[in-house]
Amino acid sequence: MLFAIDRAGLVGADGATHSGNFDISFMRCIPNLILMAPSNESECFEMLSFGYEYNGICAVRYPRGQSPNNTIHQLKDPIRLGCANKVRTGKKVAILAFGPIIETCREVADEIDASLIDMRFIKPIDKKMIKQISKDHELLVSVEENAVNGGAGSAVLEVISESNIACKTLVIGIPDKFFEHASQQEVLKACGLDKQSIVRKIVKQLNG
Repeated sequence: MLFAIDRAGLVGADGATHSGNFDISFMRCIPNLILMAPSNESECFEMLSFGYEYNGICAVRYPRGQSPNNTIHQLKDPIRLGCANKVRTGKKVAILAFGPIIETCREVADEIDASLIDMRFIKPIDKKMIKQISKDHELLVSVEENAVNGGAGSAVLEVISESNIACKTLVIGIPDKFFEHASQQEVLKACGLDKQSIVRKIVKQLNG
């Protein structure tokens, strides 16, 4: 069974009641559910195909609006169950991006020379990738367009806890509050999910 979840994340113009801010939190606790967050149109196509063919329950959450490139192409690193994709190798900081927010995270990673991981799967999360990058980085940062409480960042923290990993962490997502009607970019900035806010939070946590 495949669930295609439209308007995931902050939608802005549709209003405060139509933003998909909580679905990761309430779906992540459902046993045997596969939960995916594509970062672009090609991943969305591949994940929907994967979910359709998978013998089980899958959910693919994708945002409102047009895709970044509007072109479907074959992925260099194909979709594999529970596997993330390393996009950029940097130093000290590793950014774990869930969904289309990766485009903002890419700009952040370029500015501060951070590693960037397209996590792809929220459940099952890529424990191997998290353990691997924790050995080479001082700070692990998760970024998502979902409530911080119980979201993808919580899944990352659970892996770090159960694996006894000693490293700094930072969870960036939607604060525990409702936001007024505004454009998507305005709401992203209000949530601290714009480039400048993310850079500021990372630098503060790294140097704190």
